[in-house]
Amino acid sequence: MSSTTRAPSPPSPAAAPSGAATPPAGPVAAPRMIRQRRRRPGLIALSVALIAAGGLSGAVLYSSSGHRTAVVVVARDVPVGSRIAEADLATASIALDPAVQSVKASRATGLVGQRAATDLKAGSLLAPSQVTDQSLIGPGEQLVGVSVKPSQLPATPLMPGQKVLIVSTPDPGAESVQPGNGSTDPAAGGGTSPVTLSAKVVTVGRPAAATGAVVVDVAVPSTDGPALAAQVATGNVALVVVARDGS
Repeated sequence: MSSTTRAPSPPSPAAAPSGAATPPAGPVAAPRMIRQRRRRPGLIALSVALIAAGGLSGAVLYSSSGHRTAVVVVARDVPVGSRIAEADLATASIALDPAVQSVKASRATGLVGQRAATDLKAGSLLAPSQVTDQSLIGPGEQLVGVSVKPSQLPATPLMPGQKVLIVSTPDPGAESVQPGNGSTDPAAGGGTSPVTLSAKVVTVGRPAAATGAVVVDVAVPSTDGPALAAQVATGNVALVVVARDGS
């Protein structure tokens, strides 16, 4: 029996031990170094302060714009010297600057019956200085009602507190008498020379429906009150408006 001899197989490469690192196939780049940012405490504090200031400013602005105050406003025109009625006033809720003078809505009732110290315009904010409790009739003065026809009044509406001259118009049937000496002036064509009296308008009534006559209450010195009333009874009077500067 013949035996076959097998040729020895070439030695196999040694198996790499378990867990051993495989050598890289090529060159490996060096790892990048991450540069750590340096913190700047001063800049951080400034940023925080700016953010806080912005938030505070916004809160103050929102608070001031949202805060409203109930105040008194003028509902309709009120001439100077006229008494203030309840219908002349209204209330409004608005945001006000502290420098603006106003009257709180809670005081509206106390203003009724007082007088306008200046001309009050509808829609305007009422200031405390625009209202007074003082009468236009001063010490030593009397109040006289003067009834005049439209032709005896200027076309410009009269206002309380306005200065006027009350003119005693001549009576066509009387002789002309010169002021101060009581003499008759034949050349004047008859009639009494007009006499004027300074007065102050207190109240202007409404025109009568039938005749259009208006009763104007005026304040005059007490010594002239009775004489003016007697002259008014004759109907021979007229009103002349005096300029504001007194000229």
